[in-house]
Amino acid sequence: MAPKKKARVSERAVNSGKDDGETASPVKQKVGDKRKVSAESGKSKESSESPGSPHYCHWLMKSEPESRFENGIDVKFGIEDLKALSNQTSCWDGVRNYQARNFMRQMKEGQLAFFYHSNCKEPGIAGITEIVKEAYVDHTQFDKKDVHYDATSKADNPKWSMVDVQYQRMMKRFLPLSELKKYHLQHRAKGGPLKDMALFTRARLSVQPLTTEEFDFVLSLEDKEPLRT
Repeated sequence: MAPKKKARVSERAVNSGKDDGETASPVKQKVGDKRKVSAESGKSKESSESPGSPHYCHWLMKSEPESRFENGIDVKFGIEDLKALSNQTSCWDGVRNYQARNFMRQMKEGQLAFFYHSNCKEPGIAGITEIVKEAYVDHTQFDKKDVHYDATSKADNPKWSMVDVQYQRMMKRFLPLSELKKYHLQHRAKGGPLKDMALFTRARLSVQPLTTEEFDFVLSLEDKEPLRT
């Protein structure tokens, strides 16, 4: 497993007012070719979901890139921290919201996720990671020294799960929350891929699902000039 890093925004942090949402940490395995992002096409090769399906193919995962201490421990973990690891892989631990946990339990190896910087001066999408290990028991829930220790969780019936993610690449340009919000409002009024994006409809979740249409539209923005209003 990757060196211990604090890579989440805790559920407590999302009420600090710096961001619209709640946040969570990100092991190196061979990366499959089945769901790569094509830098040329700007599209994911993932197949589309069936209409109305509760299962998703893409994700947005929030983490704090700026230092913040909980019980003397710095929970900072931005995409640069993930990139700097020797294997560019880490567990995504510390999620303490049931819905966010359930989304992680849906994740499949090879799926892609946007790495979103949260609870900071300029929140937004900084890069792309890949799920390289599907949900398993989050060990931090049993560690009394960890800021995410949960005394109510039992070893024979653990409450919390985590996945492993691997750095794929930085976005060609940082996509700030302010710009994404403009598209959301525009699409909500006139129709468009981001009209129901969870970043705005379920903003406090640290782990959020994305449809293929949402993922591909957001990905296309890195090749465009920032939206002006």
